[in-house]
Amino acid sequence: MQFSGEFHNAIDGKGRLSIPKDFRDLLANGGDERLVVTKNLTGGLSAYPVALWEQVMATMQQASPTPEKNAAIRLMVAPAVPCGFDKQGRIMVPQSLRTHAALDKEAVIIGMFDKIEIYSQSRHAEVTRSSEALLQANPQFLAGMGF
Repeated sequence: MQFSGEFHNAIDGKGRLSIPKDFRDLLANGGDERLVVTKNLTGGLSAYPVALWEQVMATMQQASPTPEKNAAIRLMVAPAVPCGFDKQGRIMVPQSLRTHAALDKEAVIIGMFDKIEIYSQSRHAEVTRSSEALLQANPQFLAGMGF
């Protein structure tokens, strides 16, 4: 799956967030009717197609026990929630995940090739600035990608 694009959508008082139709179509074409939503380390949420999430979990289970593995389980696996779509193409984002991502009324949904990231508008602006600074400090990376 190749999710791409940036979308600004409302999140209602019940925590329902509309996922862009293009993204839902990609999921449906891949045989997925749900996303697994969890915290990410950049102050937002990551949403995985179920098939990809299962691959991530298999890799995690095979990893040797380490403090890092336990931390990843605690921070990203434990809060993960499968979210199905309602008839309007929305998912219900649990309060604990909305609190982590500071999601209130507006969310920015971005395609990240195989997964989707969800941010508050202010956090998305911070992550974008940080990404710009990182790439400006290493312009060879973009040149090597053909940009």
